[in-house]
This record gives sequence, structure tokens and C-alpha cells, in this order.
Amino acid sequence: MDEPVRWTVRVSKDTDIAVRTFLAQRGMKKGDLAKFIEEAVRSRVFDQTVAETKARNAAVPAKEKEIDTAIEDALVNVCAERFGSRRK
Repeated sequence: MDEPVRWTVRVSKDTDIAVRTFLAQRGMKKGDLAKFIEEAVRSRVFDQTVAETKARNAAVPAKEKEIDTAIEDALVNVCAERFGSRRK
């Protein structure tokens, strides 16, 4: 991992309690919050990038199926590398 960068963020009390409860139920400690947030942010950025790419390519009707297949294949490969087999 690269040199960590400190973030200061504000979330609602309900979100704080929900995340900390979720982590505690899985035996995670306070220090695991940063790992959880980083994984969530990476996942969200990845999902948004995929959605934007699909939207941008939607106007290409002749190659749409081919493009979607290529995107799905790339997704499977990247997810396997980054996240293990958890995503499809």
C-alpha cells in the first residue's frame, strides 16, 4: 500500500453506529474502519467507472454486444485480481 493519507470526514450518527456495529459483529476492531472505508470507496469508484463506460458506449449499436461482453470480461478479471471471487 502507498503512503497513507489522513482524511477527515463527517457522517451521520446513524451511519457511524451502523458501520461500527457491522464491523463489531464480524469481529473487526476500530482500526479496521479505515480498511473498510477504503474498500468501500474503491468499490464505489469502480462501479461508477463501469456504469459511465457502459453509458458512453451505449450509443454504439453495431458493437454494443461486443463492447458489453468485453466490459463484462474485463470486470471479471479485475474483480478476481482485486477482490477475489466475491464479485461477478
